[in-house]
Amino acid sequence: MTPYYKGIKVNLLGLPIIDSNKSDRVKKKNRKRNFYNISFVSEFSKSAPKNLLLIYDIPEEMKKDRDWFRRQLKNFNFIMVQRSVWVGPSPLPKEFLDYLKEIKISDNFKTFKLAKPYTEKQ
Repeated sequence: MTPYYKGIKVNLLGLPIIDSNKSDRVKKKNRKRNFYNISFVSEFSKSAPKNLLLIYDIPEEMKKDRDWFRRQLKNFNFIMVQRSVWVGPSPLPKEFLDYLKEIKISDNFKTFKLAKPYTEKQ
């Protein structure tokens, strides 16, 4: 049995065996085509008061959507308080909330209006 490394035949020292026949390479399994979620632009300035607390719990099966959601929160100038607890300006744009319903993660987060704006400890 010939060992493989990253789809290429290698010898016992781990050096690639160069072969003109490309059919010896290990075939990758069929992968689903990646569809990317929409990116939203922030309407808030950096100095906008951070008066919205957002807590979410998006399951591991939706990892791609969860990572996208975190990037969008950063785009909206949110600050991470803990891994799934963020504080930022309010209100969230209606188009963003509609899109969350469309990709079925709107039931995985809650928002709370803060009595006083959050101030980050330095």
